Amino acid sequence: MLGHVMANNETTKPDEVILWEGSPSQWQNLGWWLACFLVVPIPFAFWQWLATANHRITLTKQRLRIRTGVFSKKNEDVELYRVKDWSLEEPLNQRMVGTGKISIFSSDKSSPELHLSWITKPAEFVEALRGAVEAVRDTKRVREVDMGFEDDNHSH
Repeated sequence: MLGHVMANNETTKPDEVILWEGSPSQWQNLGWWLACFLVVPIPFAFWQWLATANHRITLTKQRLRIRTGVFSKKNEDVELYRVKDWSLEEPLNQRMVGTGKISIFSSDKSSPELHLSWITKPAEFVEALRGAVEAVRDTKRVREVDMGFEDDNHSH
């Protein structure tokens, strides 16, 4: 599913603009659907489809929100000014269907690392993330400072 811009809803602040929203690609469930023809009953494949469809990722100008769960819901928010770094991986099986894995590293206590797999058009997501992180840091006048030594030979 291609990420898309949507109107604000009840889960965002009035001044928050959604930059990207979507779910992981259903391609990740291909094995489950193929297994239906062999051994695994269809309800298991349907459950995987339902779980993926209920995994929502929303990038706004201020935060990254991940909402998961079919019956019970879990929300995880990371304020963008806390994002320290990110990486993009595109394994062959995901590149073939236009998806990738994005890892986000932050100073957030509850989510220092987030791994988003099977993201459609991952390079577009990363560019939107990069621009939003820089913008929110400028607005809040937040800069990252690494405390430590570059060279491991230094000791006190």
